[in-house]
Amino acid sequence: MTLAVLNYSDQGPKSTFSTYMAEGDQLYHKGEYVKAIESYSTALILQPDDKNCLVARSKCYVKMGDSDNALRDAEASLKEDKEFFKGLYQKAEALYTMGDFEFALVFYHRGHKLRPELQEFRLGIQKAQEAIDNSVGSPSSVKLENKGDLSFFHKADEVKKGRPKGLIHPLRREMRQQNKKTPKSEKTAKQLLGELYSDKEYLEKLLKDEDLVKGKMRGGERLQDLILNCITYLDTRTEFWRQQKPIYARERDRKLMQQKWNKTRQNPPSDPTRFVLKSLEEIDAALTAGNAESSLKKAREVLKSVQCWSEEVVPNKKEVLGNLHSCIGNALIDLGKMDRALDNHQKDLDLARQCKLPEAKSRALDNVGRVYARIGKFPQAIDAWEEKIPLASGGLERTWLFHEIGRCYLELKRHTEARDYGVRSLAVADEIADEKWQLNACVLVAQSESKDIAASKIAPKSTIYRIIKNFKESGSIVVKKASGRPRKSSKHQDRLLKLIQLRDRGTTSTELAQEWQQAGVSASARTVRRRLLDMMAWCQEGQQRSHFSPGKTSGVD
Repeated sequence: MTLAVLNYSDQGPKSTFSTYMAEGDQLYHKGEYVKAIESYSTALILQPDDKNCLVARSKCYVKMGDSDNALRDAEASLKEDKEFFKGLYQKAEALYTMGDFEFALVFYHRGHKLRPELQEFRLGIQKAQEAIDNSVGSPSSVKLENKGDLSFFHKADEVKKGRPKGLIHPLRREMRQQNKKTPKSEKTAKQLLGELYSDKEYLEKLLKDEDLVKGKMRGGERLQDLILNCITYLDTRTEFWRQQKPIYARERDRKLMQQKWNKTRQNPPSDPTRFVLKSLEEIDAALTAGNAESSLKKAREVLKSVQCWSEEVVPNKKEVLGNLHSCIGNALIDLGKMDRALDNHQKDLDLARQCKLPEAKSRALDNVGRVYARIGKFPQAIDAWEEKIPLASGGLERTWLFHEIGRCYLELKRHTEARDYGVRSLAVADEIADEKWQLNACVLVAQSESKDIAASKIAPKSTIYRIIKNFKESGSIVVKKASGRPRKSSKHQDRLLKLIQLRDRGTTSTELAQEWQQAGVSASARTVRRRLLDMMAWCQEGQQRSHFSPGKTSGVD
């Protein structure tokens, strides 16, 4: 439908009322409120008292921020029928936009009483009540007392009595218009407009460009008028938001939320120990499941809560804080934030030293060394791990620890120290009969030996062969029976050496497997054979690096 918006002749508009109404509705839905107002105004020339047309034009004024004209049209639609629910709703909307939330609430209630099935009135009541609470606070938070000097109110009553009744609303509107014209402080405008404040500044700069504002849009509208309309709209919105939720109300809400948060943090649960243990389990579970961010968030929340509690509530407060710093550090390692992870693990170490907790100190030194190794600071990692040696409990932890220290020395090209720690790792692995760490230690020693040989330009036929042969002669290699008990068998050791010789001559893996099966070795020993072959290739390349963690070692898995 394409019509001239205002098509007058000497006799008046040429089109019918319904045509102009339909055109206005179409323009309203397109967001062209100025043109829609023109269409509705033309329709009102034909039928000046049409209630629906007045309400439609009032809606356009509300969208444009012209609350006064919106209220005027809404009141005009109620002139003949005081219970016209569309007029009641539109009057409430206009009052709400003007900031008269109490009067808006009155008309929302009137409309809801007439048409309780309409959701618009229920939503209007809700938002008006929220706006009132935001402005003045809820009734429960306000305490009025008849104390102090009340002469000010008596004088106000006298002035009110002497004022003509007909001037109340015009004066109120005049004051409102003056308030709109009063410039707000930059700080207040920034707080109310938020991201839109930069847009307002940009529009004001455009307005200063004299050449630009003289231009016109394709539709013939001047750029200056468009920019001014935008600035006026932002000013109107600023005034509305200021009334809806003033700055003091925002500050009050922020302080109340802070007090509520502090109260929650300062009041521990009924069973703090159970709360801490459950929280630590949840933190560990999230980290194990690979959700490092969730684990980190939970650990930080619990840390803030525990920090506010007294030692009477949590007797081992420092130990709990150390645990939480350790959890935070581990989550940060998974997220790749090594510097912050190191800081948290160092705090864990400091607390462990203060409280003289050997287990906590061992854990913290372990993690500190791990972070240093990850970021390539091998001397610091060695210092941390060597301090941990007396605290290491259990053979598995000790063989891993010796292995990782040896790997650090290997990275520093200190091959003698690397080989010594490899031998120590192998000795502990032999004590606990752990095949995996026996092979890992063999890899470390072989790599150390191969580096020395490469440095001296000696190239034996098989470096790993010589290393295994030395271990055979010293009785260090342990092969398991099918029953699972370890034994030192010269038969299996000879078979192991034979396999290495065959491999050096280019024998295929299938042929090696057949040789091993003919010896009647158990499945566990076949796994050792496969790992050993991988170890040989690794040692010959000499280019693999360690992950420096007990679960991800430099040896074969």
